[in-house]
Amino acid sequence: MKLFVLLCVPAFLQAQTFKLEKTVPLPGVEGRFDHFAADVAGKRVFVSALGNNTVEVIDIAGGKRLQTLTGMHEPQGVSYAPDLKKLYVANGKDGKLRIFDVSLKPAGQVDFGDDADNVRYDAAHKLVWVGYQDGAIASVDAAKGTKSGQIALDAHPESFQLEKSGSRIFVNVPDAGEIEVLDRVKQLVSAKWAVKAAAANFPMALDESTHRMFVGCRKPAKVLVYDTESGRVVAEFSCPGDTDDVYFDAARKRLYVAGGEGFLEAFQQKSPDQYVSLGKIATASGARTAIYVPDWNRLILAVPHKGNQAAELRIYQVE
Repeated sequence: MKLFVLLCVPAFLQAQTFKLEKTVPLPGVEGRFDHFAADVAGKRVFVSALGNNTVEVIDIAGGKRLQTLTGMHEPQGVSYAPDLKKLYVANGKDGKLRIFDVSLKPAGQVDFGDDADNVRYDAAHKLVWVGYQDGAIASVDAAKGTKSGQIALDAHPESFQLEKSGSRIFVNVPDAGEIEVLDRVKQLVSAKWAVKAAAANFPMALDESTHRMFVGCRKPAKVLVYDTESGRVVAEFSCPGDTDDVYFDAARKRLYVAGGEGFLEAFQQKSPDQYVSLGKIATASGARTAIYVPDWNRLILAVPHKGNQAAELRIYQVE
């Protein structure tokens, strides 16, 4: 395994990475946030306000809240299908995947029994993938809103990523201390890669051009870089603590990490096995949920209400 020292970066470089453009106040939203989805054409984001049992719909261009979707039970994963103009929201408490139509009216639901969590949309095959319960990922026909398949796992799945250039799904399974590699065509587990250098592997991102996978861990706070062809860890480096979202910026060859300890950090990919910190900026306690939207060149961070800290979204321009 190759380990690389991250270089110290002058403070002026930090300002060139993330520039706060605007904030969107979310008065009345209590508790923690979970995941995001983006409607690129509509210039909207959807954020699961898990602790508030709502999904907040935000106008990014106008910098305002458009709508609040109620009737949720601990909303966690959320995904938007632009071709079908449908929104899919996984709920942890009642295990239901709720489906909303183009006008954001209820359009069906799929019952997964318990702890429906992360959601991904496979546009090529018109399938929605949902992680749930103590160890499973299922596919849902996105148009019909019906379950079409299931793959059993060793424990509850956290973040997972769909390979665009192939048929694999990479799944973080922290309670089993591993990453499980699935074949979504054959609907089976094809490999299991141990996570030994750290634990609590929750967020994940892919760089398919270099066959690299980035796994954010919390114990200790670090990123593990895997070679997706061999399953080997080829690099590791420290990152902000309590991370729940990591994103790879393919255009700039950068990794963005949001940490609930109150920092947002960028790392530059010098080579597939070498990464350098571009510095970090202070954010807010508990602000570990984010989304990076390449089409907008924006990173959006969810800040929960804590004491004098108000609930809001912070929209950063990436430079």
